[in-house]
Amino acid sequence: MKTNFYKLILKANRVRYGKNLSIIGLPVIFKQEKAQLQIGDNCTIKSGFLSNLVGLYQRTIIVARETGKITIGNNVGMSGATIYARDKITIGDYTNIGGNVKILDNDFHPLDPEARKIDDKALIKKKEIVIGSNVFIGVNSIILKGTKLGDNCVVGAGSVVSGVFPANVIVAGNPAKVIRNL
Repeated sequence: MKTNFYKLILKANRVRYGKNLSIIGLPVIFKQEKAQLQIGDNCTIKSGFLSNLVGLYQRTIIVARETGKITIGNNVGMSGATIYARDKITIGDYTNIGGNVKILDNDFHPLDPEARKIDDKALIKKKEIVIGSNVFIGVNSIILKGTKLGDNCVVGAGSVVSGVFPANVIVAGNPAKVIRNL
C-alpha cells in the first residue's frame, strides 16, 4: 500500500504526523477517540516482511487506547514494532527501534486473579514510558511500563527492560541491567 494512501487513513483517524513520513508495508496505527498519537518529521515505519532482513514476525502496531498518549519524535525508525499505550509513551528524536520490539506501558490485564475474572479495565496497572533521544533498541527487546531510558542508550537484543536507566549506557539482559557506559 502506498504511503500517501495510508496517510489518508491516518488523517481520518486523527493521527498527527509530520513531514516525510515513510511507511513500508501495511502497519496497524490506531487511536481511540480520547487518545492522542503524534508522529514526528522524517520517520520511517517498516511493516513489510522483507523491509528489514532481521526477520520481522509481524507488522508494526501502534495503538493509543482510552486516554493514552503516544509521542514519537523526529527521525525515528522502527521495524515490526508494537507500541501500545494506555497511559503515555514518549520516544525521543533519532531513536531506532529494532525488529519486533514491544513497548508496552500497561499490563493488559489485572494481576489479581479475582480482578481478572471481572475484566475491570480500571484495575490494569499502567505507567508512563520515556525513551530519550538517539536511543537504539535491539531486535526482540521488550520495554515495560515505567521504564525510562536516557539519551544515547543502547538496549541489547532480546532484553526485557524495566526501570530507570541513565544516559549513555548499554543495558542488556533479562532483567536488563547496565552492562557498560558509553
